[in-house]
Amino acid sequence: MNKEKKKINYNYAFVFYDVNEKRVQKVFKVCKKYLSHFQFSVFRGDITPSKLIELENALQKVINLEEDFICIIKLMNDNVFGEDIIGKRDKATGEDLIL
Repeated sequence: MNKEKKKINYNYAFVFYDVNEKRVQKVFKVCKKYLSHFQFSVFRGDITPSKLIELENALQKVINLEEDFICIIKLMNDNVFGEDIIGKRDKATGEDLIL
């Protein structure tokens, strides 16, 4: 008997990345289009399942799979995780580092 894999609709995401300097600005711009900039190489926010697919496809087009790293953590919604911030979080989000 084949059980069909249940499709989960994720509606919230975190994106963390570590990419070559040559591609940082491109990755930043793609992420900014879909999510809110949280700090340096971290984005998060509400996102529809279709926009999440668009985000993943757009990121794959601008990175080098052999050199760059991107992690997307997908959640059902923004109510299913806890968050503790320890230490001073700069008011600047790092956006000023991107020209």
